[in-house]
Order: sequence, then structure tokens, then C-alpha cells
Amino acid sequence: MENLSLLLLFLSMGVSHARVVSLSPGPLLRVEGQPVSLRCDVTDYEGPREQDFDWTMQQGGAGPIHVISTFEPKYSDVSLSDRVASGDLSVVRLGDSVVELRIREVRSSDSATYLCSTPSTDSVFSGNYDARVTLKVIANTLKVAPEAPEPVVPEGGDVTLSCNVTRHFTDPTYLSVTWSLRRPGIPLVDILTVGPDGDVVTGSGSAQRYADGGLRLAIRRDGAFGLVVAGVTQADAGMYVCTGREWIHEEGGQWKNIVEKTVEMGAVAVTPTARSLSVMAKSNTTLNMDDTLTLTCLVSAGNLASLALEVTWLVDGRTAVSLGRDGVVSNGSPSVGLERTGPGEFRLVVWGVRGSDKGMYSCRVRAWVGGGRWYQAAEKTSNPVQVLVTQIKPNFAVTLTPSSTPQVTGDPTELACHVTNITHFLAGGRLGVAWEYTPLPGPPGDRLTTTQTTLPIGSLDAHGNLKSGTLYRDRLESGAILLTRVEPDTFKLRFLRTQEVDMGAYACSVTAWTPSRQGGMEEAAEFLTPPLTVRWEPKRPSLTAVAQRVREAVAGGATFEMSCTISHVHLQDPGYSVLVQTQESVDSATRTVISLSPDSVLQHGGVTDPNRRDSLVLTKTGPAEFRFRLAGVQQADRGFYWCDITAWTKQPGQAWTKAVSAKSNKVQINFQETGPSFAVAIRSDTTTLYPWETAKMVCALSVSGASPKSDDLSYEVRWYLTRLRGGNKGTLLASVDRFGLVKKEARNASSDVSLERTDTHTYALNIHATQDSDSGEYHCQATPWYLSASTGAWTHGAELTSTRVFLTVRFPMWDSLKLPLLYGSVASVSVGLFSLLLGFICAHCCCRNTTHTPRTRNKLIDLEMD
Repeated sequence: MENLSLLLLFLSMGVSHARVVSLSPGPLLRVEGQPVSLRCDVTDYEGPREQDFDWTMQQGGAGPIHVISTFEPKYSDVSLSDRVASGDLSVVRLGDSVVELRIREVRSSDSATYLCSTPSTDSVFSGNYDARVTLKVIANTLKVAPEAPEPVVPEGGDVTLSCNVTRHFTDPTYLSVTWSLRRPGIPLVDILTVGPDGDVVTGSGSAQRYADGGLRLAIRRDGAFGLVVAGVTQADAGMYVCTGREWIHEEGGQWKNIVEKTVEMGAVAVTPTARSLSVMAKSNTTLNMDDTLTLTCLVSAGNLASLALEVTWLVDGRTAVSLGRDGVVSNGSPSVGLERTGPGEFRLVVWGVRGSDKGMYSCRVRAWVGGGRWYQAAEKTSNPVQVLVTQIKPNFAVTLTPSSTPQVTGDPTELACHVTNITHFLAGGRLGVAWEYTPLPGPPGDRLTTTQTTLPIGSLDAHGNLKSGTLYRDRLESGAILLTRVEPDTFKLRFLRTQEVDMGAYACSVTAWTPSRQGGMEEAAEFLTPPLTVRWEPKRPSLTAVAQRVREAVAGGATFEMSCTISHVHLQDPGYSVLVQTQESVDSATRTVISLSPDSVLQHGGVTDPNRRDSLVLTKTGPAEFRFRLAGVQQADRGFYWCDITAWTKQPGQAWTKAVSAKSNKVQINFQETGPSFAVAIRSDTTTLYPWETAKMVCALSVSGASPKSDDLSYEVRWYLTRLRGGNKGTLLASVDRFGLVKKEARNASSDVSLERTDTHTYALNIHATQDSDSGEYHCQATPWYLSASTGAWTHGAELTSTRVFLTVRFPMWDSLKLPLLYGSVASVSVGLFSLLLGFICAHCCCRNTTHTPRTRNKLIDLEMD
């Protein structure tokens, strides 16, 4: 029984929760004067959610000393009450089951074993109710002794930051050092840190610079840490700070900073390179052709040794040759060289100078600083140095003569510019030409001719490239004006068709070009000819147009044709536009029927019916002849017709220009309208038929006179029935209109009618399943419709009535009686046969003797008489 009770106790303890009190793992090593925090928490407990904690400490073999409690205010020992009251010792609740013992400035006397305990609130005593940790407090022996850096450093130079961090080695602690930079208005920024394990950690903005070699560590033999900042810039100026830290390696592999000290190393100012950079070129030079040009560029700077220089010689602002910071020459040539002859000294050499080598030379220097990555620190350009080259210019004479002069407007014009007596012209030289035009004085208000400003026509450079003047660009591009070089010393200007605006004074300017140092051509000399006047007496053009009737319209629907012949004077290859116009009478308004532009674009007049545009034709049948044709004339077309001709001239690539206009004589269209005549006739395939047969009657129409086309003709046809001979108009049976719509009247008879059109002039009436009620006189009425050739509108003719046809439907006597007789005979025979059969059955079944007479048994047979 006792063993069973113990087993139940152990089972209950295994199932229930066990209280766990835990402290920060130890032992702990801290530095005197630094804050210390000991965290204590309890888990898996019963009772109220908020738990109380008691802190005690024990030093050596002495008894425990009460430190502080969350439950009892007067729990602290008398020796610690002042520190508790001042807040140097405090307990802070971080949660219901978590508290922290905090020591604001730990003392060496605080070295002890600290015990954290919790009063029991569990129903069953289970688990641990306290935990302990050992705290060791050592003296603060950390020292940071920096060396002041150079206070002023030129841009691109190096700054060495030395910082000595030491401590007394009594316990296993480790050191780290951090260099930082403080600039006005910017928080302290870490540059680089050497950690307690020897790892290097760069600041957020220093990783790339450290990778590029702009930051280097230099650890001296005496243990001092050194950081070299290479290629300083303006961003490196400020107050440098060194921070030393002492670390311990706690349980769990975590590094713990137990003390740190920050000391300012000193302020560093960076002198900009632009302030000390100086560039000078020397000196002015006058040379003869083929001499050697030598110029020197002197560069000085406060930190010249730490700068990479890029030197460029400029001639009149253009780059001649460059020497990169890597020593590579660019834009050079076999006759141009640039070299470095000493620190800050660069020499330009040009062998065999030409006339193009003259100008203002200047030396441009760009200073680069390389703090791991290169960047341009400054740029300066020297004073300009003038270089003169004495040369003998080419000499020649230029004359301007007319090869072809115009006599009238539209004639070609050709001017020749000749170059003679050429001297001092270097090998490889070329000639170019520029043509100019000055208009003649004209009447006021003429913008072009009242202006005496010289206008450029176009030019040919040394390579033969054409450059057009603004006012002549279109004519030059279209070929109306040609600039050519027919010989090495002869240039020509040609107008294919000279206009009146081209009258004026012309001049040509010839330029001699010689090869330049850069491989192109340079201008050596220029000569301008005296002006040459081109002028003629303008003759006004004239135009005559004659209209002739080619085909006369004698009736409506006929074709009218007219030709217009043109003759002109003082016009060069004109183009013509033609307007065919009409009016009903001499005093009526003029209307445009059709027109043809100089580019042969056909347009119809606004009064032309769109449905008749296919009937209008206007064509050019010769160089100066046009023909107009109007098919299917109508009464509305009667009137007078003529041609309005306009002559146009055109320069290649330009728009048409109106020259002169003229009107031809008038041609009249006049005819009398005569319409067609119609007739109608009726016929039938039979006039007598029996019921249920089909009757067919045909209404045939005919036309005579001016017969219209089949598409221009239609009929309205109506069929009538008169019961009695010689009766009135009768009853309308069916009709078809001119659009082919059939309409049938309501009928009481069992017969039916249908209409069909067998050809253009024939209509048929069919009577299906005729009855005696269909007997009577039949006739048709027709109204012709035709498209009038004179008016162009649909017109109906007089109503036509045909003769009458009498249709007889006979009564068939035998057909009426044969069926009743056949039905009666069959019925009589059937009744007789049925009666005989019935009598036989009754006699055989109902009148038979059914009594049996037995015979005697003797052997004699009774005689019987029938």
C-alpha cells in the first residue's frame, strides 16, 4: 500500500508543471564604472501571473546580503540602502515574470555571486525557485592615445591616422579600434573598424574605397593601429575621431563590449587642387613654311607628385593633340608630337609647319586624383600663345563671260567663270567657286528687285560639294539651275529657263584651297569678278483658242463632240488648263461643265449630274488640241459651249505659274424632241376549253420611232374580264407595274391567275383550273415608261388598250353523268349478289330435316320410291 502511494506521487509530479528560474549565463566579467544588468525570469509556475523576485549577493564565505526585492520595500541590506535610494541599484520589471537588476556604475566591491529567488505560489513544490550567477568587476585600464594628423593636406595627398589602444592584461579581454569622421552638420560617420577578432569592417560609405585601395591599414611594431587615407578629397576634410573598445568572449560565442573610450585625433583641412594649380604656355613664335614649331606647357601645383595630368594643346579652341594621364598620345600625327620632358613640363612639336598651323595656341590641363578611383579635381587653360606662319598666297585672275544670253523669257542662260594666270599654287591645291546675284532696281513694292542686297545662288567647295543659297535651293535641287565645273579652271552657271526675276547682275568668286595639317583643305586666296548684267526686253505672251463642232447632236440621246485648238506667241513649252463652259442663252449665267489641269487632272463642274459623269469626256488629243464629248444629250444640255484656256509655265521642281488666258468661240447645241410611239395587241392559244384546263393569253407591245434602249424602257400592264359581250371595262384580274411588282385581285372562284413577262415587250396571263365563271371577254391595258434622251427623266406614254378575246368554258354532259351511272350500277350488282348469298345460307341452314329413321334388321331392304 505504501509503495502504491509513492508511485502515485511520482506520477503526479511527472504530469504537473515544474517551476524554472533562470539568470544570464555566467560567470560575468565587467569593468568598474560601467552599467551592469542581470536578467531573471521564471516559467512554468502556478498561481498569480505577476511573480515577485528577491535578489541577494554572497561574497566569499560570508552570509548572503539582501540586495533588493519586488515584494518587500525594506528588503535591502543597510549597507546597500543608500545605493538603492539613489537609484544606483534598482530592479526593473520587464514583464509579469521577468525582472532585471541594474547597477548604474558597478564597483569592484560588487564582485559576488548573485542569487535570484521567487516565493512559491505553486500548489505542489516542484522545480527550482532560485538561480545564481557570478559577477567579477575589474579595473578600467583602457587607454586610447592618438597621434594628431597633418592639419592641412593637399587634395590628392595621403592622411595617416595613428591610434594606440592599450589595457592591463589581467583577464582574457580583447581590443578593437574604430576611426570616424565628424563634419559640420553631419553626425559621426565610421570609416573603418578593426574588430576584437582581427576582422576589418568598413563604414557604409567606405566599402568601395577600401576595396580600391583608398584605405590601408598600417599596424606598427609598438602595437599602434594606423589608417592611411589615400587621395583625399574635399569630402575627407573634418575632425577625425578614434574609438577604442574592450571586449570579452562570453558563453555562447557572443562578443560583449564591456568598455569603450572615444578621443578626437585632430582636424584635417584639404587644400583644393584648383587653388594651387598653375598652367603657363610659352612663347609667341613667327615661323616660315616647313619650319619646326616648339611650344612648352609648364604645370605647377602644391601636390604635383600626387596628381595625374591630362594635357591638351588647343589651336583656336580646337583640339590639336592630347596626352592622357596614362601617357598615351591621342589626335596626334607623324608631323605633330607631344611629350613630357620633366615634372610638370610638356612640349609640343610640329614638324614642317603649314599655313593652317597658324593661330592661337593654348594648353589645357586636367588634374586627376586617384584615391582608389580617379576623379577630375581641377581644370585650367593657359594663356594663349600666337603662332604666325609666313606664306606666299596663290595669285590668279578671274573673268566672267556669257556663253548664252536669253532673248525672251524662258530662254536658257549660261555664264562661264574662267581662272587664268595661276601662280604660287601648291601641289594638291584645288579651286572652288561661289555665284552671286544682285537684282536690278525695280518699281516700288517689289520686295526682290527693290533690294540691292547681294544674294548667294550657290557654291562648289574644294571637294566639289554643292551648297545652295536659300532663295535658289528648290531650283538647284530640281535641276532648273546647274552649277558645274567643266574644266579645272572653268566653272559654269546655267539657267534652263530664265525668268523675268532672273534679270540682274551676276558675279563669281573663285577660292584657292590648299591641304591643311588636319588632312582637310584650307582657304588660301579668293578673287571676285566684276558683275555681269543679264537683261532682255520682256515680250508679253499671247494666246488664241478656236472651237469647232466635230459631231452634232440632232436629237435627244445623240452624242455631241467639240474640239478646241490653241496657238500661242512668246511662250516656251507651256502647259494648258481647259475649262469647258456653257450657258443656255447669251444673257444666262455661265456654268463650268468639266475641266482639265496642266497636270491632266480631270474635274467635273459643280452643276454636273453625278449620274451623267460617265457621259462627259475631255481629253488632250495633241500638243495644242483638246476634245470634249457629251454622250446622250438631253433638253437641259441645249445651249452654247466654249473652251476657257489658260497657259502655264513651269520651272523644273517648281509649281505652275500662270502666263495668259483666252476664250474660244461658242458652239451651240440645239435639237427638237421626238419621242417613240407604242402599240399593243392580244392573242390567245385557244378560245374554247373545258373546266380545269389552263388558258393562256399574251399581251404584245411594240415600239417605233426613236426606240430607247431596253434598260430605258418599261411597262405597266393590267388585265380585265367582262362577263358579257360588248360590256363595260370589266373587272380587274391582275396587274404588274413598271418595277415588276405583280398584284392580283381577290377571286370567289376556285380558279387562279398568274402573270409572266416573257421578253421586253410581251406579257402573258395564265388562268389555272378554269371554271364556267371564267368565261367572258378578256383584254389588256398598257402604259409605257421610257427614259427620255432629251430630259434624262422617266416619262410615261399614252395608255394603250388591246382588242378583246372571248373565252368559252363548255359544260361536259357525259363527264357529268358517267360517274353517277357507274356508281349506281356497281351498287345494284353488289346488292343482288348479297341477296342471293343470303338466301342460300338461310335455305341450307334453317330448312334442313334433322329426324333420323332407323333401318330394319332383316336382310331385305325396303323399296322406296323417290
